[in-house]
Amino acid sequence: MSKHHHHHSLLPTLTLLLLLSLLSISPTNQEQEEEQNTPITRFQQYLRINTAHPNPDYGSAVSFLTNIAQTIPTLKIQTLYFAPNKPLLLLTWPGSNPSLSSILLNSHLDSVPAEPSKWVHHPFSAHLSADGKIFARGAQDDKCIVVQCLEAIKELHNVFAFVPLRTVHMSFVPDEEIGGFDGMAKFVESKEFKELNVGFVLDEGQASTSDEFRVIYADRLPWHMVIRARGTPGHGSRLYDNSAMENLMKSIEVMTKFRENQFDIVKAGWAATSEVISVNPVYLKAGIPSPTVRFQAILVYCGIEIYSVVLLALNLILVVCWSMLELLFLKLVCLNDWSYD
Repeated sequence: MSKHHHHHSLLPTLTLLLLLSLLSISPTNQEQEEEQNTPITRFQQYLRINTAHPNPDYGSAVSFLTNIAQTIPTLKIQTLYFAPNKPLLLLTWPGSNPSLSSILLNSHLDSVPAEPSKWVHHPFSAHLSADGKIFARGAQDDKCIVVQCLEAIKELHNVFAFVPLRTVHMSFVPDEEIGGFDGMAKFVESKEFKELNVGFVLDEGQASTSDEFRVIYADRLPWHMVIRARGTPGHGSRLYDNSAMENLMKSIEVMTKFRENQFDIVKAGWAATSEVISVNPVYLKAGIPSPTVRFQAILVYCGIEIYSVVLLALNLILVVCWSMLELLFLKLVCLNDWSYD
């Protein structure tokens, strides 16, 4: 046999060995599908649905979650509407003793706005970093809870054939980030809610950077306040007594001192952040932006968020803590046309 003939006779063998080696290291279609269909990838898919205000895509979110719910055979699926274009997804996992009061796991579909230009990764890309962090709007507040509930029940039902003693409901509501008036508020007043016979509700909690999670049994009472201040208007180059921004800053300084006092209590370890009164300016509105001339506004606004453990503490702010500056506030309210909306 010639060397030339011997060389060509080896080609089929080498080709076969190469193909076998490639097959041994290349994932099969099934393996690829499994890699793309995990709780993490489903979480990422959900995060890519833009449910941020002011135009949350509720329809796509409900459709996505419904598809997951349909993989759990015994789940009862309902989509309720208490306001146009604001669906509420209600899932029911029947218990072995439906006469007992039920458990409700609640979460919300919407999230706060996101400014893509201020993100390292696009807020709706659900980027997964090398160290396992997912960057997305709503990742913590609180799309993670929605997916966790569904994945846990899916595992318990489909893998372990577990049946709960009590019926478990899951409500995924709209509108939470803007008050919940067309979501949970109307849901709890509905006949559908009363028929659930709810005995215990578990809602969202606080995020944790470790494997330890705090148990939260109540939320602080919110007080949303808008302060409006009037003052002397004029050109930005002039100094005026009684300007609107000057009047506004006087009140903000008072609140800042109180805030520092509460924060010092937390830093000293005497109380948790949830056990003190938080006072925070959250937005300012003043004047009209102009590329040429800057004018001092006649009217300015400041939004204030106050959260307290009990209503009595809110009264304490007004009656005790701020009473020492009563004359200042009287001047601001009565003489300078301040109002509290």
